[in-house]
Amino acid sequence: MIFLLLGVLALVIGGCVCVVWAERGGPPWVRGVAFVTRTAGELLSSAQKSRRRRSSWGSSSDD
Repeated sequence: MIFLLLGVLALVIGGCVCVVWAERGGPPWVRGVAFVTRTAGELLSSAQKSRRRRSSWGSSSDD
């Protein structure tokens, strides 16, 4: 389990490095990795926002 978490951490850090490198004009493969990283981040962000909307819609604070 630790190795799995370390692998995910390495992928996240590598993706962030590629995003910064691509902003400075890196090679095409870096721009591809940066695109995938940004797209994954946006998908996760929108999924979390929709989950928050659903959970707040179903609950009431009329205590």
